[in-house]
Amino acid sequence: MDVHAPLQRSKNMRAIKSTATKEEVRLAKALWHLGYRYRKNNNSVFGKPDLTFKKYKIAIFVDGEFFHGKDWETEKERIKSNREFWYKKIERNIQRDIEVSSYLKLQEWEVIRFWSKEVKKDLNSCINVIQNLILQKQIK
Repeated sequence: MDVHAPLQRSKNMRAIKSTATKEEVRLAKALWHLGYRYRKNNNSVFGKPDLTFKKYKIAIFVDGEFFHGKDWETEKERIKSNREFWYKKIERNIQRDIEVSSYLKLQEWEVIRFWSKEVKKDLNSCINVIQNLILQKQIK
């Protein structure tokens, strides 16, 4: 049983963003201020990564914990309503993430995936991961 009325639930769900989430923007702005130039949601790259450094073949995704199934085996028990829908949706998202990462790696892309809470809690570590990878690519 949903705790919200259908109209309120609809309003809440419409407000959920798929691009330019707070954490994506936060990471992107931090990289921009450090002088890194990237493309956002580049649909010429398979999977439409949140950020891409095409020159270095680096794809960065900032995944939301709920929709991308962080700790899915334990967390799925917390879903109380509309389980069939959510299980199917989230499990398909997890599978799609695996497919996208695998395909990009076969195309010799480096794939970096951050959970949104990682970016929120420790932005500097996320930036360091990206900087180190760019430096490695520049040396080659």
